[in-house]
Amino acid sequence: MFSKTKKTERLDPEQREQYEYARARVKQKKNLMRHFVVFLAGAIFLVVINPVLGYGNDFFIKDWFVWAILIWAFIFLIHLFNVLIMNTFMGKEWETKQLEKLKAKQEKRIAELDKQMAQEAIVEAVKKKKEHDTMPSPPAIEE
Repeated sequence: MFSKTKKTERLDPEQREQYEYARARVKQKKNLMRHFVVFLAGAIFLVVINPVLGYGNDFFIKDWFVWAILIWAFIFLIHLFNVLIMNTFMGKEWETKQLEKLKAKQEKRIAELDKQMAQEAIVEAVKKKKEHDTMPSPPAIEE
């Protein structure tokens, strides 16, 4: 009742991995929302700074802020695509499947190399035996 050790519930490795994956996804989505908010604020700022305040009218491109917003929107769409679309297709399951494929390929290659080394060892043993059998035996010393 008054023991100093506290019993804490431990997560098994699979639950821990799922938790870390979910945490990473939440962080990705949070960063995407931040990017969206900064994009909106930045776009409004660019619209206010150019047409309303007249800043940048001496640039060689008229309405440069539109191009800046379009480029930024393109970057945001790439970010959106990466977080929402690519993670669906190339999510945790895809990653696990790819790892399993690579491990299987690696194990197959190791087995092939072991087999090749065993064959080379047999060939070397046969060569040594032939050399030993074909060598003239030393003359017997008579006393």
